[in-house]
Amino acid sequence: MTEDNATAVASCPAGSGNPVPGKIGKWAPWIIVLAGLCVMYVPTLWSLFHGSWSSGEEHGPIVLFVALWLLYRKWPEVMAAREEAPRTVMGWVILPIGLLFYIVGRSQSVVPFEVVSVILILVSLGLGLLGKKAIKLVWFPLFFMLFMVPIPAVIVDSITMPMKIAVSWAVEHLLYSAGYPIARSGVILQIGQYQLLVADACAGLQTLFTLESLGLLYLNLVRHESIMRNTILAILIVPISYTANVIRVMLLVLITYYWGDEVGQGFLHGFAGMVLFLSALILIIGFDSLTRTMFIRKEIRVTA
Repeated sequence: MTEDNATAVASCPAGSGNPVPGKIGKWAPWIIVLAGLCVMYVPTLWSLFHGSWSSGEEHGPIVLFVALWLLYRKWPEVMAAREEAPRTVMGWVILPIGLLFYIVGRSQSVVPFEVVSVILILVSLGLGLLGKKAIKLVWFPLFFMLFMVPIPAVIVDSITMPMKIAVSWAVEHLLYSAGYPIARSGVILQIGQYQLLVADACAGLQTLFTLESLGLLYLNLVRHESIMRNTILAILIVPISYTANVIRVMLLVLITYYWGDEVGQGFLHGFAGMVLFLSALILIIGFDSLTRTMFIRKEIRVTA
């Protein structure tokens, strides 16, 4: 060996000539976790997209993608706050519970159990691999995932019918007060020569869930410091959702009355769905501005 070669060998520390294995070792736990989650939950997603999410629970995919986007936004903060060696037992306590939900749900075809298991397993892995401080940063995306859990049909049917009756009653009285020839029998509205059935999609529990998730997402994005203000807005989301449903059904009734049943059930029916979300968002922003004015006045009175 020449003197130059000996110097080159001596100046090169052990392991520095091939850093790739070190990088792979750093990401190995995450690669294993991601591969395991894919193996477990790709069949679950397939069942959802070809089942409940394709027949009445269209908000499910939106909730999933929004939750993933929120996790992506928080990921740099999470990695900065993670602990090298998290000392938490809670993560390993939650893990078998999540696995039990998954096993029961998968073996018995109970999709809601499978979706709940996703949240439990993500929480347990987060606590075990990242620590409490890091998992607190992503509590909302994990909580938000609850809105993609399919609601059992028994609960949907028992709650949806009273909601449809309440929406039909409001539409009937509002339009009758405005001078329209409208009558109601249960959830069937008769206006002029047309009869309209208020369907589950127009005023059901799934719509309420969608609007609730929209309201909570708005609260998370605006991030008010006042707990009282956030609480008031969270409570107001329920009547706001009801009002938005009334506006949607009333619009469909008026479209049918003026332009006929074919127009009402065609393109403009989908447009009324957009009106539902826009009216709900406008109402949320409006009430948010109102509560802001109330709190500013309260602060002025206190300081005075």
